[in-house]
Amino acid sequence: MKMHVRESALLVVDIQSGLLPVIEHKEQVRESAAWLLRLAGKLQVPVVVSEHFPEKIGETVPELLEVLPPAAERVRKTAFSAVRDGVLEGTAVGRAEQVVVAGTEAHVCVLQTVLDLLEADKRVFVVAESVGSRRAEDRLLALERMRQAGAVVVCREMVAFEWLERGGTDLFCDVLRTLIR
Repeated sequence: MKMHVRESALLVVDIQSGLLPVIEHKEQVRESAAWLLRLAGKLQVPVVVSEHFPEKIGETVPELLEVLPPAAERVRKTAFSAVRDGVLEGTAVGRAEQVVVAGTEAHVCVLQTVLDLLEADKRVFVVAESVGSRRAEDRLLALERMRQAGAVVVCREMVAFEWLERGGTDLFCDVLRTLIR
């Protein structure tokens, strides 16, 4: 099963100022999520960003807010799963057949959201370098559990090349020059 740009939405789960500092490999998670946001903006893939209790955990980190595409949707939630709160209903994620997921923590909010998206018959792709937890072991267990449940674990370049579908176009050259290098 391949990712298709017209069927996809990008969901960034809870990469927030009060949580990111304690995440293992936080720089990689933040940078990779920003990379995906820039890619989604270039390819006009709809974006939804969730925030868990932002009044306590803080908003999405500034480095991600700076690269959010103009039409990106931000939702606030209290349940660990963004699906459980119903905040994704009516958003691009709610309308998409495929959901590409990044975020924290892999073994809590990302995992529960992914499991619920799968239960809702979405095709879910989890970007391995774009998810993180406080402990590396928790992240690895979460990736394995999501894979066993039916999610496809991918890397960010898989997302880019599958969304692009072909080389030689102006868009491909732009992505290659600005993101893939």
